[in-house]
Amino acid sequence: MMKIIPCNDASLDEAAAVLNAGGVAVIPTDTVYGLAAHPGFPDAVERLYTIKGRESGKKIALLASDAAAVEAFGFPLPDKAAQLAGRHWPGALTMVLGEEGFRVPDHAWTRSLLAKCGGVLRVTSANLSGGSPATDAPQALADVGLSADLVVDDGASPGGVASTVVRVCADGGIDVLRKGAIEI
Repeated sequence: MMKIIPCNDASLDEAAAVLNAGGVAVIPTDTVYGLAAHPGFPDAVERLYTIKGRESGKKIALLASDAAAVEAFGFPLPDKAAQLAGRHWPGALTMVLGEEGFRVPDHAWTRSLLAKCGGVLRVTSANLSGGSPATDAPQALADVGLSADLVVDDGASPGGVASTVVRVCADGGIDVLRKGAIEI
């Protein structure tokens, strides 16, 4: 049964327990609300696609607690990526390294949750595919939250704009894949 809880210190353990048991949760971030699942649970990740109505071939990015969690997940940061991370993480920059996109959100509660879940979670915006990203819990609940196990309410998202997505190329160049909150 879906549950709504406030974003506070007490809710960290409850949200981590849901995600670490293979559940799906709506969580706040610094940009928009996200729909999250633990990458170690393929069924939970599949639920993200189903709930969102997302094409199965479209990757879902990973939010990370910090740059060290990205590296621990098996994606060392090349020099240019490390420079970008130092400048824009935590923040609204998603970097594609190899076949995975990573972002460290500028939201202390969410970074703590990520740390309690092993450092990374698969997170997509909490809205139906093609719709506007949810900027508060009621909107996320209306769009996708009724199919989640938990909704964490932290009021309106401070950013309200999706992250900028860049690919860091082997030659050190940067390809902007989506313009968003950060100018690159």
